[in-house]
Amino acid sequence: MEQITISNITIDVVRKDIKNIHLAVYPPTGRVRIAAPLSVNEDAIRLFAISKLGWIKRNRRKFNGQERIPPREYKQREGHYFLGKRYLLNVIEVDAKPKVEIKGKRRIDLYVRPNSSTQKKHEVLTEWYRSQLKKQIPPIIEKWQKKLNLKVNNWQVKLMKTKWGSCNIEKKRIWINLELAKKPERCLEYIIVHEMIHLKERLHNERFLYYIDEYLPNWKQLKTELNRLPVSHADWNY
Repeated sequence: MEQITISNITIDVVRKDIKNIHLAVYPPTGRVRIAAPLSVNEDAIRLFAISKLGWIKRNRRKFNGQERIPPREYKQREGHYFLGKRYLLNVIEVDAKPKVEIKGKRRIDLYVRPNSSTQKKHEVLTEWYRSQLKKQIPPIIEKWQKKLNLKVNNWQVKLMKTKWGSCNIEKKRIWINLELAKKPERCLEYIIVHEMIHLKERLHNERFLYYIDEYLPNWKQLKTELNRLPVSHADWNY
C-alpha cells in the first residue's frame, strides 16, 4: 500500500476513481487513511495532509485515550463484556460439552472440561459470542431492508482488525465485526445501517450523509459511543 509520513504520522494512501480527496481517522488505533483521485500526485496529497494535520492529531488523541482491555486469561472473576455490559467470568470445570450461560446481571458462567487450556476457554467463549451476534443481526437487517427499500443477499460475522463492518456492493453482502457482540445493540444497529446504506451509495459523500441523517439521525452519537467503549488491545492490534 502507498504511504506517506507527515510529522511522524504514517498515512495510508488509496487511489480511486473519485473526484475529491477524502481523509479519515479510524478506530481504535487512530489509523489515518487518505482516498485520492487517480490523477492527484503525491505532492498534492502531502500538502492536503499537512493542511489537515491539526484535525488528524485531534482525532488520533481521542482514540489514544480510549480504554484498552489487556489480553484475557479466562480466570475467575475476570471482566468480560456482552451487549455493552461488564460481567464477571465464572469458570466451571465439568466433564461435559463446553457451554456459556449468562447468570443474573453480573456473571458469565463458562463451562469447560477439567484442565482446559486458556486457548480452549477463549475458543468456547468466542464461539458463544458469535452465536449470540448471529441471533441479533437478522431482525435488524429485516427491519432496515423495509425502511431502506433494499435487499441484503448475504451477511457474515468475522473478526476484523480495522473495521466494525464492511460491504461488498456488487454481491450485496455485509460483514459484521465479531467484537460488536460485546457492544450495546444500538451500536450494532448503527454499523448495520451504515453498511446497508452503502448499497445505495458507495462513497462517504454528501449523498451518503443525506441518507444516514435521514434514516438514523442520532448516528453521530452512536458512532461516538461506539468509539469510546473499551476495545480489546490484543484483538485490535495491527
